[in-house]
Amino acid sequence: MRTGSSRLLGAALALGLGLVIAGCGKAQPAHSSSAGPSETIAPVVAPGAVSVTTRNTTRLGGADPATDAAAVARAVYPALTPASRPQAVVVVDQRNPPAALAASVLASAPLGAPLLYSEGDALPAVSLQTLQALNPVGAAALGGVQEIRIGTSAAAPGGYAASTVAGGEPAVAAAGIERLLVRADGGTPPHEVIVLAANTAPALAMPAAGLAAQSGAPILFVTRARVPLATAGVLAALHRPSIYVIGSSAVGSRTLGELARFGPVTAITAGSAPSAPEAAATNAIAVARFTDGTFGWGVKEPGHGLVFASTARPLDAPGAALLSATGDYGPLLLLEGATQVSAALAGYLGDIRPAYPAQQPQRGVYNHGWLVGDERAISAVTQTEIDSLLQIIPSKPSSEESSVAQAE
Repeated sequence: MRTGSSRLLGAALALGLGLVIAGCGKAQPAHSSSAGPSETIAPVVAPGAVSVTTRNTTRLGGADPATDAAAVARAVYPALTPASRPQAVVVVDQRNPPAALAASVLASAPLGAPLLYSEGDALPAVSLQTLQALNPVGAAALGGVQEIRIGTSAAAPGGYAASTVAGGEPAVAAAGIERLLVRADGGTPPHEVIVLAANTAPALAMPAAGLAAQSGAPILFVTRARVPLATAGVLAALHRPSIYVIGSSAVGSRTLGELARFGPVTAITAGSAPSAPEAAATNAIAVARFTDGTFGWGVKEPGHGLVFASTARPLDAPGAALLSATGDYGPLLLLEGATQVSAALAGYLGDIRPAYPAQQPQRGVYNHGWLVGDERAISAVTQTEIDSLLQIIPSKPSSEESSVAQAE
């Protein structure tokens, strides 16, 4: 949980990172893994982007998913010291959303890889500048690989040691990512997997990115008709892993039954069917609340990081997954419009709102929100509403405390 002292330290670090991200300078050319850290950092915020920090929120990103992912990468890895450079950077084609979603698990320990977007086989300027500035040191478990390319051949000038995972069908790409994950973890296979239907509505699939990054459970894909051979091969090799399904209605009973042959299946659902306007927000809350033993967020009380993104930008979920695997370790929550906080989300934030005892706020715990994207994704007014919902408040005295106070 976030205490008063850690909250102040976090605010100072956030301010420092904000200055770094907004600073000027030229991008560092590509170097080998033995090169030192960058002395200057190129800006990653696109023209017209909004960067606002409030008491309880920090906004990262800009006008598009590539800028948002770059800003997240630079906040987590400022690359000013050897220890603040990543082992490797994931580059994935933004035209392949399922592959990007599956790649979210590579943000988990021990790799902790940030994700950047390519446009086909080309790197947009913001991704190129960020890759060069991060100057990855190389992942020893992957033979010194610095760049992991998924469904793309995009490369920075000068070259990095690279490993490539084929794009193609969602199930095939996800299986390739799972194999890479096992290699990065020294050959240790995961005990849990997250399963989605390949055609799940993008907004309903978004929370899987943060859950995979936090837990290290790979994302696999099925269809309503069957478990594809690539997915079945992974599940069989894992010897009855725990299978967690997000969006079970899109998976269907037939495929759920087929999945049960490979291991115990648990559907993460919101209970009663939510209304259509709040379906994505309610689904994300269900994922944030869910826990099964040691698996899952289980965020049901104050003292947490939270990540907020817009359903209008599904690619922000993989881009922001790193925020679920470091720092505040926040689950992804969703806004279904730039200018409104849904009743479901407001209710959930009220449930986990921190309160301090006996007029001693320094002894309380605190919530902090990362907002991903510019005002077209999440408006400034909405940011202030979220800030207010995260603000710590005085706790109400218990009936016993009230009686004692009255007696005195």
